[in-house]
Amino acid sequence: MEGKTLKITLVKSPIGAKPKHKKTVIAMGLRKLNKTVELPDNAATRGQIQQIRHLIKVEEA
Repeated sequence: MEGKTLKITLVKSPIGAKPKHKKTVIAMGLRKLNKTVELPDNAATRGQIQQIRHLIKVEEA
């Protein structure tokens, strides 16, 4: 599990989303549409992904 990362891309605007979901998007470092970030594959990241899965696309990196 050492060094595994996930590529997360914001594919849907969080404008109409719940405030908690907007904060999660920002906390993950996704500021603009189609922006991609690489985050570690751990329980915390997986929880965030689960919360905003309708706004993002996830790939194994």
